[in-house]
Amino acid sequence: MGANLDLIRATYEGSSSDENGRNLLAVLAPNAEWTEAEGFPYAGTYVGPEAIVAGVFRRLATEWTRYRADVHTYLEDGDRVAAFGVYSGTYKATGKSMRANFAHLYAMRDGKIVRMTQYVDTLMVQQALTLNL
Repeated sequence: MGANLDLIRATYEGSSSDENGRNLLAVLAPNAEWTEAEGFPYAGTYVGPEAIVAGVFRRLATEWTRYRADVHTYLEDGDRVAAFGVYSGTYKATGKSMRANFAHLYAMRDGKIVRMTQYVDTLMVQQALTLNL
């Protein structure tokens, strides 16, 4: 296991979500690009730690109950690390739960995340966001 993989693993596998968040902030480059998949509720590219926290993580924390990203597989190829797993949680506005497969591809430079690209089964997420009328 390489150093980059260890840094990414620490952002998912800390003892608490607060620890994961601190670990993530410690390894985000000042101009890191974080791209959420089209069709995901927070779709778009956020640049810099403040924008990433505000546009993605703060919203996950306030709009979902028990939101999790559980990784089952990591792959490392030099300065790239991939994490594969399953999202789960309940969307507060609808009370609907979801489970969706995801992949995160990280680009690393000098021990920092410079880019993350999300791939996710957005249909499963969208179903949780939609009220049945």
